[in-house]
Amino acid sequence: MVHNEASPPRLILATTTSTYDSGLLDYLLPAFKEETGIQVGVVAVGTGQALEMGRNGDADVLLVHAPAQEEAFVAEGHGVDRRAVMYNDFVIVGPEEDPAGIVGTANAAAAFARIAEARAPFVSRGDDSGTHMKEKAVWEAVGVVPEGEWYISAGQGMGGVLTMAEELGAYTLTDRGTYLSRMAEGYSLPILVEGDPLLFNPYHVMAVNPETHPGVDYAAARRFIEWLTSLETQARIAAFTHAGTGHPLFTPNSEAWRAANP
Repeated sequence: MVHNEASPPRLILATTTSTYDSGLLDYLLPAFKEETGIQVGVVAVGTGQALEMGRNGDADVLLVHAPAQEEAFVAEGHGVDRRAVMYNDFVIVGPEEDPAGIVGTANAAAAFARIAEARAPFVSRGDDSGTHMKEKAVWEAVGVVPEGEWYISAGQGMGGVLTMAEELGAYTLTDRGTYLSRMAEGYSLPILVEGDPLLFNPYHVMAVNPETHPGVDYAAARRFIEWLTSLETQARIAAFTHAGTGHPLFTPNSEAWRAANP
């Protein structure tokens, strides 16, 4: 955003709780500041809230994971320079006793149908985040409108929802990156469903349009986008792994990375 010329440049990044809760930003951003002198102020919210910040001109750059909503944001004239950054996937976690009997199910919609039929506790983000949007798409795919005491809308970030699910012995949908980070801290709920293409989770970065929002720091936003999608930073993303298993939390996916790694 606008800054005093005597102070160091400061870029406002509105992003998802998953990039923050997973530890990725704490891992990446010191290098960006060292290389550019630009301090990044991170606002970690759900994707819906991040996009709303962009619509209001309250952020310079967005890192989010809800493609349809991102495309609408660009079409409305609020976003420019949208680029692929990385991906991981969503997984369904739940209690080991698995009262809905979903373990090993390859179809996420079928798993959701079983959870609803069993009226087994399910904790939803309920916050218009990218994860919440994906969850709603799975319910829509199975033709179920989740409601009742078994369906708990938390209105919290991914870390808080994972904690609630663990405490309540409930199911939830989570991005793999945040889940693996929590596993390193001793998280107990196992992954029960994974691998459905419906659960693919791509992340994109984009600048807030300076023509629509002249107060944004577009130059700094462009510099961040170029840096984040560069081969060097993409290699850093590839090297960001789960401490216990060595499993990558995100897979690089920028145009430069794909060209160099066909």
